[in-house]
Amino acid sequence: MRNRLSYPKVAIAVGATLLAVVWLAPLLWALDTSLKPEPETTRTPITWLPADPTVDAYRSVIEQGSLLRWFFNSTIVAVLVTGLTLLVSVLAAYGFSRTTFPGRRVLFGLLIAGILVPPQVLIVPLFQEMTALRLVDTYWGIVLPQVVAPVMVFVLKKFFDGISRDYEDAARVDGATRWRIVWAVMVPMSRPILVAVGIFTFIGAWNNFLWPFIVTTDPSMMTIPVGLANVQGSYGLRYAQIMASALLGGLPLLIVYALFQRHVVRGVGDAGIKG
Repeated sequence: MRNRLSYPKVAIAVGATLLAVVWLAPLLWALDTSLKPEPETTRTPITWLPADPTVDAYRSVIEQGSLLRWFFNSTIVAVLVTGLTLLVSVLAAYGFSRTTFPGRRVLFGLLIAGILVPPQVLIVPLFQEMTALRLVDTYWGIVLPQVVAPVMVFVLKKFFDGISRDYEDAARVDGATRWRIVWAVMVPMSRPILVAVGIFTFIGAWNNFLWPFIVTTDPSMMTIPVGLANVQGSYGLRYAQIMASALLGGLPLLIVYALFQRHVVRGVGDAGIKG
């Protein structure tokens, strides 16, 4: 019986190990390539470990490029997008979950339909709007079109639906306004899912390439993904520098996820249970 019960655990462990290897292999290859001298990156036969490890690629990327500026731009954009998305999503989700107003079902249906619309379809009208508002080559031009996230509103709305109304009734008895109920009752009780939504939004904003590429023409306004494309185009076949830039660009995401991994898992689990 013990042996039979252990088979599923062994299968799960083997499957998880294989998935980890598949996921880590490209990352390890990128790290290996970034530590090689440039001539060694194109040498055949291909070797896994560098014969003479060096950090020249990292030094060259930092010295020749504008990596620090791209880091600063990506940080500003990702933080603003995350904060504003959480603010808008919380208010919209609470409105759909706890209030009744004319056209509520229609608006919620449009919200669901917005999830099905590919973001690429909106590129042209959004660019025309940003041009009319003179927000091209500005942080707000990059940030504002990314703030409205129908998926996040839907997730938070389903989570709010699972919270008992007794807490709100008790707050109203104490004289709390609806605004106070949102920030003093709903938000603290929704902290795990808010952290998960915030991390997913941050990662999406950090990795977003298409919209920052479209709305920025000034090199000083480039974000990390746009800057990496520029590095690849200007450096040509300098694979070590390309890999070094990619690893440096993705390092903040690994740090953020490592710090908040427990909150992400808990938030997603609670959303599934309550939704």
